[in-house]
Amino acid sequence: MPNRFLLLLIFLVFIPVLISCKPGGTETTSEDEYSKYSDAEPVEGDWLIYHLSAEPGTLNPITATDAYESTINSGNVYETLVKRDNETLEIIPLLADRWEISDDKLVYTFFIKKGIKWHDGVPFTSHDVVFSFEKIMDPKVDAPALRSYYKEIRKVQAVDDHTVRFTYARPYFLALEFCGGMNVVPKHIFEKGDFNTNPFGRHPIGTGPYRFLRWDTGKEIILERNESYWGEKPNIKRIIFKIITDSTVTLQVLKRGEIDFSGLTPIQWSRQTSSERFLKHFQKLSYFTPNYSFIGWNMNTPFFRDKRVRTAMTYLVNRNLILEKILYNLGEIVTNPFYINSPEYDKSIKPFPFNPLMAKRLLDEAGWMDHDGDGLRDKDGVKFDFEFLLPSGSVTGEQISTILKEELKKVGIKMNIRRVEWAIFTKQLDERKFDAVTLSWAMGVESDPYQIWNSSQAERGSNFVGFKNKEADLLMEQARTEFDRKKRIELYKKFAEIIYEEQPYTFLFCRKSTVALQRRFKGVKVHPLGLDPLEWFVPLPLQKYQEVASSP
Repeated sequence: MPNRFLLLLIFLVFIPVLISCKPGGTETTSEDEYSKYSDAEPVEGDWLIYHLSAEPGTLNPITATDAYESTINSGNVYETLVKRDNETLEIIPLLADRWEISDDKLVYTFFIKKGIKWHDGVPFTSHDVVFSFEKIMDPKVDAPALRSYYKEIRKVQAVDDHTVRFTYARPYFLALEFCGGMNVVPKHIFEKGDFNTNPFGRHPIGTGPYRFLRWDTGKEIILERNESYWGEKPNIKRIIFKIITDSTVTLQVLKRGEIDFSGLTPIQWSRQTSSERFLKHFQKLSYFTPNYSFIGWNMNTPFFRDKRVRTAMTYLVNRNLILEKILYNLGEIVTNPFYINSPEYDKSIKPFPFNPLMAKRLLDEAGWMDHDGDGLRDKDGVKFDFEFLLPSGSVTGEQISTILKEELKKVGIKMNIRRVEWAIFTKQLDERKFDAVTLSWAMGVESDPYQIWNSSQAERGSNFVGFKNKEADLLMEQARTEFDRKKRIELYKKFAEIIYEEQPYTFLFCRKSTVALQRRFKGVKVHPLGLDPLEWFVPLPLQKYQEVASSP
């Protein structure tokens, strides 16, 4: 499922009594044997063991901000009123049968399918939608990033149990997607106690084709097929999300056949997974999805308040070298905050070259010079000695930060790399307790930069670098109400020029997704936004896991 708003991601025990491993598993089946079933008809059965490189902070879809929660929940456990078609990317019905839009594009009415139930058997109604909206907009709920997309809604009404109406104060070009794609949680579950700490944030109850089974912290999260699902049930009976933060260990586990699906680092893709043995059992897939990676400079620190310093830092990042030597050319350098393959991306904005001499000149102009002769730049008694925060498990981030540290040392700047677990990392971002970070944003089909760049999001939201610019705010506000895409793109070009001039981020790359999937899975298609495991199946002779008991 594509992400409906911008999400953070890293710049990249089975139950024995319930399973039986059939003879002829991964290590004994030949490539020819897998190929024999290329045209097989879909059948039910088997499990998908899916690798996660970080553990989500929560499975509450309203308060979550990382892509790992979305990987588990979106389209599997929780569903929305509408979704985007995998191939056409057009918005199509899901929990809603249909919708109506007023001529002035201020009123959106959705007619919900009847007979849909939450996983605990309670009927799904329009009242759940109203409740979820109210929680998103509640300032006491930890959902500032999501809240930014609904600020123009004047009211949401449950017309009856199966009709819900959204009324806007002014038009918003993404209104249909965000009303219909709003994260909806069960009112009868989440209305009890504190919403942020509700225990069902670790035990989600949705309407989707998979039910939550178990979360073993630090190890795995397990979903099982919802046999009472209202729609067409998927063929795979269980999805097990294995949490392994070390990419080297992940590849070893993958090669042993204990994981079916995993992302590959650039070096793994290019150098470590090309053997005949590996390719016999796994297919490798690469594709672009809407994303970009970046280094964010906290503009509220003494180091990065001055745009000359931020620009100097960009001059010190050798992106061509990184792309070639670390990413093995599996991506493209980007310069502005839109998906590089979208019309919104301004290709006329060229990247700053690697130029240490220009960086030194800008640092001198900004007053950061070595005043006391100790080899370290300083200003107003403050040494240029800052911390670069890095999520554990980010191999690419580790490599980039190591290269940058050496380049900064040459010009008199000390950079201290600090690695922390994902949950701690996101907490530090929320609390603005960092100097610089490297991350990626996963995006939706059409862009609205408000969540990341608007001044209103700087104190509590996704604008964690503290970027504030009145002209940029005005352009973003104008773009939100502009339904003509060509006119909206012109506004975004002006906005992108401001971002380029201010350099709150050093934009890095739009990286290809590079993954490996066990060959027994069929029905695998690369769509414009990636892969959809709900389509996959395993022919009976190739199935590896079978349910043989239902009691512990």
